[in-house]
Amino acid sequence: MKTLWHGLAAAALALVAGAALAQDTCPHRGELDTAYCDANRDLVADPPTDPKRFRNPSVLVFTYTPVEDPAVYERVFKPFTDHLAQCTSKRVVFFQVQSNAAQVEAMRSGRLHVGGFSTGPTAFAVNLAGAVPFAVKGDAKGFQSYHLALVVRADSPIKTLADLKDRKVAHTSPSSNSGNLAPRALFPPLGITPDKDYKVLYSGGHDRSVLGVRTGDYDAAPVASDVFERMIDRGTVKESEFRVIWKSQPFPTSSFAYAHDLEPKLRDTLLKCFHDYRFPAEMQKAFDGADRFVPVTYQKEWEVVRRVAQSSGESFGAKAFEALTQREEAARKKAAEAKAAEKK
Repeated sequence: MKTLWHGLAAAALALVAGAALAQDTCPHRGELDTAYCDANRDLVADPPTDPKRFRNPSVLVFTYTPVEDPAVYERVFKPFTDHLAQCTSKRVVFFQVQSNAAQVEAMRSGRLHVGGFSTGPTAFAVNLAGAVPFAVKGDAKGFQSYHLALVVRADSPIKTLADLKDRKVAHTSPSSNSGNLAPRALFPPLGITPDKDYKVLYSGGHDRSVLGVRTGDYDAAPVASDVFERMIDRGTVKESEFRVIWKSQPFPTSSFAYAHDLEPKLRDTLLKCFHDYRFPAEMQKAFDGADRFVPVTYQKEWEVVRRVAQSSGESFGAKAFEALTQREEAARKKAAEAKAAEKK
């Protein structure tokens, strides 16, 4: 727990000189950390003004959001990472991350160059790690979206939101949009307030929430509908085992973002490699029919996510990130203990 946050703190100290310079010359920063500047006010970090600060690594490190088993997605993305290596003429390595906090810290420290971030943690990556979102999976009609889906067991007596009162409800992690921020923003106007009307238990992931509902560890769980549907498609759970008693408005799925300080030619090549690529059949199956990376911007497509966070009283700064780190570590520890208990 402390190690991960200390890693972020160390990365921040390593950037003190650059941050001090940015403070002296940056005309606008908005919600970005002091290591970054947003002079053009598009809400993401500008490229460095000093060419010496551009990075052109010999090995590109790519990762995908840890909403489910990272090893599964390393295999799913293999056709694309092979394409990316050929397209950029660089070696590409898939970096398996176990938490949203670890993923954000990896980009901030310079160990991660491009990757997919969950909807909610995208804002932490933008503000604290200099991530620049540029795409979402989709098709010719546009980018994919998902809903907050409130799931219960098929035999549960819970029929409506009001029935959640005094129940055990699994939220995924503090930074998750559909798994935590959205229910905290959307449920109270409908008469049910998390942590007040029901007990919030952090599961550590959407898949863990779903499995916990099935086993009876939780009475209900708000999860990302696309993750839930993929679990059904893969046979991890059966649709008949659950009921969805409420759905939200749509949100964009995971963003793909690059580090703001990539060398411009490399950055432009990277973007072209993403946008020109068409998913093979196995990737389309894994991603609900998506066949391409659709261009997006953080300023426009993430507006609804920022609004949900604001209305729920959440922020995407360093203090909130430290809390995220601690809670995710606690959730992982609890999950590991539960898994160990199952083997006994």
